[in-house]
Amino acid sequence: MTPEPVSRRSVRILFTAVALGGLTLDVLTKVLAVRTLQPGEPVPLLGQVLQLYLIRNPGAAFSIGEGFTWIFTCLAVLVLAGLLRFVVPAVRHRGWAVGLGLVVAGITGNLIDRLVRPPGFARGHVVDFLMLPYWPVFNVADMCVVGGAILVLLIWVVRGVGHDGTVEQRGTRKSPIGGEDAAREPRP
Repeated sequence: MTPEPVSRRSVRILFTAVALGGLTLDVLTKVLAVRTLQPGEPVPLLGQVLQLYLIRNPGAAFSIGEGFTWIFTCLAVLVLAGLLRFVVPAVRHRGWAVGLGLVVAGITGNLIDRLVRPPGFARGHVVDFLMLPYWPVFNVADMCVVGGAILVLLIWVVRGVGHDGTVEQRGTRKSPIGGEDAAREPRP
Protein backbone atom coordinates (compact mmCIF):
# COMPACT_ATOMS: atom_id res chain seq x y z
CA MET A 1 0.00 0.00 0.00
CA THR A 2 1.43 3.38 -0.97
CA PRO A 3 0.66 6.67 0.73
CA GLU A 4 -1.69 9.14 -0.91
CA PRO A 5 -0.05 12.17 -2.49
CA VAL A 6 -0.12 15.13 -0.14
CA SER A 7 -0.16 18.79 -1.10
CA ARG A 8 2.73 20.97 -0.04
CA ARG A 9 0.30 23.39 1.61
CA SER A 10 -1.46 20.77 3.75
CA VAL A 11 1.89 19.38 4.95
CA ARG A 12 3.12 22.86 5.90
CA ILE A 13 -0.11 23.61 7.76
CA LEU A 14 0.14 20.31 9.66
CA PHE A 15 3.83 20.87 10.47
CA THR A 16 3.16 24.41 11.68
CA ALA A 17 0.16 23.38 13.80
CA VAL A 18 2.11 20.58 15.49
CA ALA A 19 5.20 22.74 16.05
CA LEU A 20 3.20 25.66 17.49
CA GLY A 21 1.01 23.35 19.58
CA GLY A 22 4.00 21.52 21.08
CA LEU A 23 5.86 24.76 21.72
CA THR A 24 2.83 26.38 23.35
CA LEU A 25 2.29 23.38 25.62
CA ASP A 26 5.98 23.38 26.58
CA VAL A 27 6.09 27.09 27.39
CA LEU A 28 2.82 27.04 29.36
CA THR A 29 3.81 24.00 31.44
CA LYS A 30 7.20 25.55 32.24
CA VAL A 31 5.56 28.81 33.33
CA LEU A 32 3.17 26.85 35.56
CA ALA A 33 6.01 24.75 36.98
CA VAL A 34 8.12 27.79 37.85
CA ARG A 35 5.15 29.61 39.42
CA THR A 36 3.72 26.72 41.44
CA LEU A 37 6.55 24.30 42.31
CA GLN A 38 9.32 24.68 44.85
CA PRO A 39 12.73 23.43 43.65
CA GLY A 40 13.65 20.08 45.16
CA GLU A 41 10.19 19.36 46.61
CA PRO A 42 8.47 16.47 44.79
CA VAL A 43 4.71 16.62 44.19
CA PRO A 44 3.23 13.16 43.44
CA LEU A 45 0.84 13.00 40.48
CA LEU A 46 0.61 9.22 40.16
CA GLY A 47 2.20 8.14 43.42
CA GLN A 48 5.88 7.41 42.85
CA VAL A 49 5.35 6.68 39.14
CA LEU A 50 5.04 10.31 38.02
CA GLN A 51 5.99 13.30 40.12
CA LEU A 52 6.45 17.00 39.56
CA TYR A 53 9.98 17.98 40.60
CA LEU A 54 11.34 21.38 39.57
CA ILE A 55 14.98 21.68 38.58
CA ARG A 56 16.94 24.00 36.33
CA ASN A 57 19.22 22.07 34.01
CA PRO A 58 22.35 23.86 32.72
CA GLY A 59 23.41 20.88 30.58
CA ALA A 60 21.95 18.64 27.93
CA ALA A 61 19.92 15.46 28.40
CA PHE A 62 20.68 13.75 31.71
CA SER A 63 22.44 16.99 32.79
CA ILE A 64 25.47 16.05 30.69
CA GLY A 65 27.89 18.89 29.95
CA GLU A 66 26.75 21.33 32.61
CA GLY A 67 29.59 23.74 31.84
CA PHE A 68 28.85 23.89 28.12
CA THR A 69 25.43 25.54 27.99
CA TRP A 70 26.55 28.02 25.32
CA ILE A 71 27.71 25.15 23.08
CA PHE A 72 24.32 23.44 23.39
CA THR A 73 22.68 26.77 22.56
CA CYS A 74 24.76 27.14 19.38
CA LEU A 75 24.09 23.52 18.38
CA ALA A 76 20.35 23.97 18.91
CA VAL A 77 20.34 27.07 16.70
CA LEU A 78 22.28 25.26 13.94
CA VAL A 79 20.10 22.13 14.03
CA LEU A 80 16.90 24.19 14.08
CA ALA A 81 18.09 26.35 11.17
CA GLY A 82 19.14 23.26 9.19
CA LEU A 83 15.81 21.53 9.72
CA LEU A 84 13.78 24.61 8.83
CA ARG A 85 15.89 25.52 5.79
CA PHE A 86 16.70 22.15 4.22
CA VAL A 87 14.49 19.36 5.57
CA VAL A 88 11.05 20.75 6.40
CA PRO A 89 10.46 22.44 3.00
CA ALA A 90 11.01 19.08 1.24
CA VAL A 91 8.55 17.13 3.42
CA ARG A 92 5.59 15.65 1.53
CA HIS A 93 4.37 13.09 4.06
CA ARG A 94 1.95 13.76 6.93
CA GLY A 95 3.77 11.50 9.41
CA TRP A 96 7.06 13.23 8.71
CA ALA A 97 5.33 16.60 9.15
CA VAL A 98 4.05 15.56 12.57
CA GLY A 99 7.38 14.06 13.65
CA LEU A 100 9.44 17.03 12.51
CA GLY A 101 6.88 19.44 13.98
CA LEU A 102 7.39 17.78 17.36
CA VAL A 103 11.19 17.85 17.04
CA VAL A 104 11.16 21.54 16.07
CA ALA A 105 8.78 22.34 18.96
CA GLY A 106 11.08 20.60 21.43
CA ILE A 107 14.29 22.15 20.17
CA THR A 108 12.66 25.60 20.16
CA GLY A 109 11.18 25.20 23.65
CA ASN A 110 14.50 24.32 25.25
CA LEU A 111 16.31 26.92 23.13
CA ILE A 112 14.01 29.64 24.47
CA ASP A 113 15.00 28.63 28.01
CA ARG A 114 18.70 28.76 27.11
CA LEU A 115 18.29 32.21 25.56
CA VAL A 116 16.10 33.99 28.13
CA ARG A 117 16.37 32.25 31.51
CA PRO A 118 18.99 32.96 34.18
CA PRO A 119 21.93 33.07 34.49
CA GLY A 120 22.00 34.91 31.15
CA PHE A 121 21.69 35.00 27.38
CA ALA A 122 22.80 31.75 25.68
CA ARG A 123 23.67 30.34 29.13
CA GLY A 124 20.16 29.95 30.54
CA HIS A 125 19.13 26.83 32.41
CA VAL A 126 16.33 24.67 30.99
CA VAL A 127 13.29 24.18 33.25
CA ASP A 128 12.66 20.47 33.86
CA PHE A 129 9.81 19.30 36.09
CA LEU A 130 8.56 15.79 35.21
CA MET A 131 10.10 12.90 37.13
CA LEU A 132 9.78 9.16 36.61
CA PRO A 133 11.53 6.52 38.73
CA TYR A 134 15.09 5.78 37.59
CA TRP A 135 14.94 8.45 34.89
CA PRO A 136 16.29 12.01 34.70
CA VAL A 137 13.86 14.89 35.22
CA PHE A 138 12.52 16.17 31.89
CA ASN A 139 9.96 18.53 30.32
CA VAL A 140 7.41 18.68 27.48
CA ALA A 141 10.07 19.86 25.01
CA ASP A 142 12.11 16.73 25.74
CA MET A 143 9.03 14.58 25.13
CA CYS A 144 8.45 16.36 21.81
CA VAL A 145 12.02 15.80 20.60
CA VAL A 146 12.07 12.13 21.59
CA GLY A 147 8.53 11.39 20.39
CA GLY A 148 9.08 13.18 17.08
CA ALA A 149 12.41 11.45 16.48
CA ILE A 150 10.89 8.04 17.23
CA LEU A 151 7.97 8.74 14.87
CA VAL A 152 10.30 9.81 12.05
CA LEU A 153 12.50 6.74 12.54
CA LEU A 154 9.50 4.40 12.52
CA ILE A 155 8.17 5.95 9.32
CA TRP A 156 11.57 5.97 7.65
CA VAL A 157 13.14 2.71 8.85
CA VAL A 158 10.15 0.45 9.52
CA ARG A 159 7.74 1.65 6.84
CA GLY A 160 10.40 2.76 4.38
CA VAL A 161 8.79 6.12 3.65
CA GLY A 162 11.09 9.04 2.94
CA HIS A 163 10.37 12.64 3.92
CA ASP A 164 9.24 13.32 0.36
CA GLY A 165 6.65 10.54 0.56
CA THR A 166 8.52 8.03 -1.58
CA VAL A 167 8.40 4.40 -0.46
CA GLU A 168 11.56 2.29 -0.57
CA GLN A 169 10.82 -1.33 -1.51
CA ARG A 170 13.46 -4.04 -2.11
CA GLY A 171 15.72 -2.42 -4.62
CA THR A 172 13.20 0.01 -6.11
CA ARG A 173 11.98 3.38 -5.12
CA LYS A 174 8.24 3.95 -5.44
CA SER A 175 6.74 7.38 -5.77
CA PRO A 176 3.91 8.38 -3.41
CA ILE A 177 1.38 7.47 -6.09
CA GLY A 178 2.79 4.01 -6.74
CA GLY A 179 4.97 4.44 -9.82
CA GLU A 180 8.59 3.33 -9.90
CA ASP A 181 11.08 6.19 -9.99
CA ALA A 182 14.30 4.28 -10.44
CA ALA A 183 16.11 1.16 -9.45
CA ARG A 184 18.34 1.75 -6.47
CA GLU A 185 21.99 0.86 -6.67
CA PRO A 186 23.41 -0.85 -3.57
CA ARG A 187 25.58 1.51 -1.57
CA PRO A 188 29.30 0.66 -1.32
